[in-house]
Amino acid sequence: MSGLLGVVIFVLSLLASIGLHELGHMLPAKRFGVRVSQYMIGFGPTLWSKSKGDTEYGLKAIPLGGYVRIVGMFGPRRKPLVEGEEGTFTSLIEGARAASLQEIREGEEDRAFYLLSAPKKFIVMFGGPFTNFLIACVLISIANVGLGLSTPTTTIAKVVDCVPTTANPEGILSTDNSCGSGLFSPAYSAGLKPGDQLVSVNGVTLTDWLSLGTVIDPLAGKRATIQILRDGEKQSLSIKLARREIPVYDEQGNDTGKKETVGFVGIRPQNATERRNILEMPGYIYGQVKTTLRALLSFPKATLSMSETLVTSKPRDENGPISVVGISQVSGQIATEDSVAISDKIYAFLMLIASINMFLFIFNLVPVLPLDGGHIAGAIYEGLRKQLARLRKKPDPGPVDTARMMPMALLMGVFLISIAVLSILLDLIKPISF
Repeated sequence: MSGLLGVVIFVLSLLASIGLHELGHMLPAKRFGVRVSQYMIGFGPTLWSKSKGDTEYGLKAIPLGGYVRIVGMFGPRRKPLVEGEEGTFTSLIEGARAASLQEIREGEEDRAFYLLSAPKKFIVMFGGPFTNFLIACVLISIANVGLGLSTPTTTIAKVVDCVPTTANPEGILSTDNSCGSGLFSPAYSAGLKPGDQLVSVNGVTLTDWLSLGTVIDPLAGKRATIQILRDGEKQSLSIKLARREIPVYDEQGNDTGKKETVGFVGIRPQNATERRNILEMPGYIYGQVKTTLRALLSFPKATLSMSETLVTSKPRDENGPISVVGISQVSGQIATEDSVAISDKIYAFLMLIASINMFLFIFNLVPVLPLDGGHIAGAIYEGLRKQLARLRKKPDPGPVDTARMMPMALLMGVFLISIAVLSILLDLIKPISF
């Protein structure tokens, strides 16, 4: 049930993000007097709709997106067609132009989008992606400043009694208070207790839990001096570390089938909630933007890798692209993970939705139709062209003809659909595990 709840929460969060994105377009468009005929969440058949004023609001059957229909996105052709211009691409362009102009009602010719000034066009089209950016910033801040994440500390929460083996993977004592055919853990033998704080190993100061592993991993089978803080007093203990074999993972987190021998103490850490300072958020969010941008730039290479993974035995790259289906699966896994605290599950959900909104922000700025970036690029070009004409004391060149980008929009649409189908198939056949 909790897994289903995780999926439901994700779907509702995704729909809310989509709805707010579209509001980011609709509200400034209405503010500037442009008629918005439809505001829809989802695609496909309409499940419910209601008209209010000039706009029909509704929900559609496929919750994989949404749209606002802004009237008059493409302006009329400024020059008549000449002989030889006819062709598939021209038909596509003129068809899109005709459909856009047909939406303009008689007497409302001045309420078309293409008549807006370049700055207003920019605001309308940038409003959607910017809304996603704001959502990401708010969720990241709530997760990291308000909620925080459980982080292992250098304070001992539990001493593992025995060195784990295949027969005793948890390292627990048997009923006769022995380790059977195994060995007592170094921590048990040395008398370490819950509440002891690790200070250093062989003189190397421990700054956090991860630094402990860095120091003790090479000391398998060797004696080490561990300094602890117990009841406010420092104590030094001489401990011979046990040897333990652990699996080796590659850069993608896949098990290579190899083993490595590391030092083993036999302790588990106390967790403490770590929260960030609100002043750290600008830098942290900037880092998230860079990470998302790098992921987007590597998208073509990742697409080829996805295709290869789908038709071969190559393992799935867990850092590669993932579809809505895959993210839903991860959401369900997060919800059902018993070993994770509720607060950490909420943190993971918030960061998951934040990362989706950050991706929508960056992705929608790609300067091609049907993405918002196509119209944004058109508005920027139009503004620069008008300013240049003004400086040169030339006539106003008028609106940029973004309808001419429709052939590229068609290719981009085919590409996006192909990627969606490919990633969904991959998530169904080789799902990513959380």
